[in-house]
Amino acid sequence: MSPARVRRTRWLAGSVVGVAVLCAGAAAVATARDDGSAPAAASAPRTPSAGSADAGFAREMAVHHQQAVEMSFVVRDRTKDEDLRRLAYDIANTQANQRGMLLGWLDLWELPKTTPAGQEPMAWMSGHGHHDGHAGGHGGGGHGGGAAGFEAHDGALMPGMATRTELKALGAAEGVKAEVLFLQLMTDHHKGGVTMAEGCAELCAVPAEKRLAQGMVEAQRSELDLMADMLAARGAAPRP
Repeated sequence: MSPARVRRTRWLAGSVVGVAVLCAGAAAVATARDDGSAPAAASAPRTPSAGSADAGFAREMAVHHQQAVEMSFVVRDRTKDEDLRRLAYDIANTQANQRGMLLGWLDLWELPKTTPAGQEPMAWMSGHGHHDGHAGGHGGGGHGGGAAGFEAHDGALMPGMATRTELKALGAAEGVKAEVLFLQLMTDHHKGGVTMAEGCAELCAVPAEKRLAQGMVEAQRSELDLMADMLAARGAAPRP
């Protein structure tokens, strides 16, 4: 093939990829604004308010996910167990990507990425109908009679989050001790995350966000089963 034809072929391939990326981006924007294919006259684009469940979940789950990513990187360097390292990598990769989506939606909606001053953690979940406190996690101290009543403690800003003290202990542990502590902390973390995601699946209005939340529920429940098995193999169990 002549050099000119090779250049022309590469240019066409690049053009196709560029168009595909632009179309995918446009579709993502339309989905997040919930105005995908509906006629403009029938339904105006809807943007969540700063106090909505959509915005609250995006803000707080982004923080929740960030800690999971950090804990996964910590244990990865403190164990030689390939199965646990693989789990840590999967959690870090998945939750970092989801965090990027959540923060991207907040940018798209032109809403702040931090909880407004004076607002209680988890206030957006005040309308969630399953407040039994079962998934608050040891580190986060639970959320009592309801997620809106959750009280931050020692850096644990949301249900299931590890405290500063627990993170310090994880950073100092090695080998099996680090593996067990990570699995226990991440079990608490996933239980809190499931509670939050169930809240969004019920209360959020943006379809794409509701679907993401439901996907989190299913994936993290599956990982909870896996972590229970991994703890048992180490002669340990999730914390009460």
